[in-house]
Amino acid sequence: MTFFNPVEPIIRRKQEALDFQDRQGLLSLEMKIGQKTVISVFYTRIDQVFVLWGLICAAIFVTAQFAPISWVIQAGLWSVLTLLGTVGMVVLTHFWVKVEGLRWVLFCWVALMLSGVALTDLSIFLSWGQILMNLCPMWLGLSAIGYICTGIGMRSRAFTLASLVHLLGIAVLPYLGSWQFLSTGIVIAASLLVFAGVQWDMRPPIQYEFLTPEQKRFNEQQYRLRQVPMYVKA
Repeated sequence: MTFFNPVEPIIRRKQEALDFQDRQGLLSLEMKIGQKTVISVFYTRIDQVFVLWGLICAAIFVTAQFAPISWVIQAGLWSVLTLLGTVGMVVLTHFWVKVEGLRWVLFCWVALMLSGVALTDLSIFLSWGQILMNLCPMWLGLSAIGYICTGIGMRSRAFTLASLVHLLGIAVLPYLGSWQFLSTGIVIAASLLVFAGVQWDMRPPIQYEFLTPEQKRFNEQQYRLRQVPMYVKA
């Protein structure tokens, strides 16, 4: 028995046959021109978290790169955005991680984000030069740790590879000169937004302790449907 699920592609187009826990809070977006559908997408609560953090990270690092705002003011803005993102992440994912037995992964991300914002703020307010000069590699490193924890918890090659991409980003940063904040934002935000738009690999279904017998049967039916190629999101 392998650790990763060899049957699942690393990433693929989204599938519509979602499990009960994935259907909670589902957000669907559709745009039509006449009778023709030009946009038809859906976002689970996990996808919504990816989008939320992607937008937050893009705003933070683009501001740091281009906006003539003092570091003290930026620290306040970053702290508020990070705390809002952390709260939003907990609210959106608490049911899913409980059902999937992955609460420890959520706790890991919360700890990483709060540690990161605390170190960032202290380095700015207390003039910790060594950390100030390494904010970009620090945040890439924290993200890499979060992704490897997610990869282990979900037994997912996609998230494990995302961790390696962030570590590669740290190695490349010294060659990017004054564009480190923008480059860091691109790596972090792009990874999040890609995950929001695709189906990533994960371990096979487990015995869901927190679902009713009816909900478990529903998941079994959905799992069988997902084995049929026609149920991939068009």
